[in-house]
Amino acid sequence: MNGTRGGGPKPATAAARSRSGGGGAPRGGATKGTGSAWRHLLLRLAVLVLVFAVWQLAAEAHGSVYFPPPGRIAHHMYELWFSGPVRRVFLTDAAVADVLPSLGRMAAGFGIAAVAGIALGVAVGRSRRAYALCNPVLQFARAVPPPALVPVFVVVLDLGTQMQIASIAFSAVWPVLINTAEGVRNTDPLRLDVAAVLRLHPVERLWLLLLPSALPRIFAGLRLSLSLSLILMVFSELLPGSANGIGFTLTDAQSRSDLLTVWAALLLLGILGYLLNTALLAAERRLVGRGRSTA
Repeated sequence: MNGTRGGGPKPATAAARSRSGGGGAPRGGATKGTGSAWRHLLLRLAVLVLVFAVWQLAAEAHGSVYFPPPGRIAHHMYELWFSGPVRRVFLTDAAVADVLPSLGRMAAGFGIAAVAGIALGVAVGRSRRAYALCNPVLQFARAVPPPALVPVFVVVLDLGTQMQIASIAFSAVWPVLINTAEGVRNTDPLRLDVAAVLRLHPVERLWLLLLPSALPRIFAGLRLSLSLSLILMVFSELLPGSANGIGFTLTDAQSRSDLLTVWAALLLLGILGYLLNTALLAAERRLVGRGRSTA
């Protein structure tokens, strides 16, 4: 009787809660999380607006041609690159001639670095002996400043798009390779034992175990590689012999003392870096979250 009296109401209460208010807490938590995300976004936008307002006021007070206000820079950037026809997505001839080739070189170099870095990183990380043998070489290559390698590629490949893509890919591959190898090496040994007991095929082990486990480290390397790709893209276009690109626009505008175009190119590079990094972070949140939920 006591057990019936003591335990009877509890299932009924639990069932009533599940019917009436069981889903209220998650919904409230989701609403709270959404509100927090909106507040965070508004705070970031407020900080950005404040920075540009201070910049605008300081530039107008100083009145120097070397320090133009951001309003003039943004208007010049719009007129120079984004005031084209609708059929070309508002891109001008200058954008097609300079911005798109730069993005193409950076995308090619970053893509080669990402694919090669992940493939080599998995191969090195799966073997203790291979990692021990290759680790000194990897650390040495990572320590070399990427811009210092550009003259080497100029000598080997001569000036041109081929040299620019090769220099971007070679310098950007090391963060992806090293982080991928570390992520594969840090796979939970218990999961490896379970995979051995289940007799998973090597491809299944790679796809279902090693890559999901290493995914956070892989994206950490990809973020570093993306930043290096943008830097190397600009640096390779600063060299003599370049005929187009954002880096070429910078040097050409500097030689003509067109400081407004110099500032517009710098602002464009900042915007491109922010947008590309935001897109990569969104892909990371989607894929890493999915990998953790299925692991």
